[in-house]
Amino acid sequence: MSFLLFLLAPLVGEYVLGNVPVSELPALVVLAPMYGGGAVLVREVARRTGRGWPAILVLGLAYGVLEAGLLDQSLFNPSFEGHDFQAVTPVPALGISAVNSLAFVVGHAVWSIGVPIALVETVAWRRRTGPWPGRAGLVGYALVFVAGSLLVHRFLLRQEGFLASPAQRVGAAAVVVALVAVALLPRPRPRVERPVPRPWVVGVGAFLVSSLFVSVPEDWAGFALKLGWPATAAAAGLWWGRGTRWGAAHRFAAAAGALVTCTWMSWILVEKAPAPLLAHAVLVVLTWASLFAVRRFAVRGGS
Repeated sequence: MSFLLFLLAPLVGEYVLGNVPVSELPALVVLAPMYGGGAVLVREVARRTGRGWPAILVLGLAYGVLEAGLLDQSLFNPSFEGHDFQAVTPVPALGISAVNSLAFVVGHAVWSIGVPIALVETVAWRRRTGPWPGRAGLVGYALVFVAGSLLVHRFLLRQEGFLASPAQRVGAAAVVVALVAVALLPRPRPRVERPVPRPWVVGVGAFLVSSLFVSVPEDWAGFALKLGWPATAAAAGLWWGRGTRWGAAHRFAAAAGALVTCTWMSWILVEKAPAPLLAHAVLVVLTWASLFAVRRFAVRGGS
């Protein structure tokens, strides 16, 4: 299961999202160590310490800051991959764009980490909360993650010719450490009896919240919406998640709703030429087909 997660994280986080075209599928060899290794480590740290989805999501945010702040440095690079990300909602004191920084970090937490973990745990419902790789395997994934991260960092450093200031790098590292501490300090509270919405309501809600997150204007009003609306939805999800009636079908529905957002948003990013459009259409169809297949496990998965 850990290797499935290792491959699924970059597939969702880059290819289904449309950031990387299907024609560059061989790049998965380079992307999987960082994305997949990160997803496996987040999942294993949370599950091996007896924690659940609150910890997974906060560790996902830590991963988002690590990647965008220290590895590819898209948080700080004013011309990352030719884009002027800091043209909107600039925060000169930090050298970032508020709205794009939030988009990068939350985007990684949800699509690179959260959605792949939820889908693979749905398939592995009998072992959903247990460890997957052994100790040696976990060490191997950690080493692969470090090596892959350094490879991506060095490649982008040469390609972009940009290195964040020492203060920016120290600040990003401090945020990563703080988020990891927040994820691991609280112990899980016992589940309680409370009403929860039907799974289809959760799925539609996740689709609407994630669609709004990627659709709002790139201004300060949009930043407020990107921050407030998903935070409210996450708080509601965590509240329902403590209910004894919240189960595998709800977790799958939340992940599926967010992934469906990828399948429409990606058409904005994919190259507008016949071959790339056709290849991406095949990927979208396969993504939808996979969701229908995984749904069968969600029905069996119980709580």
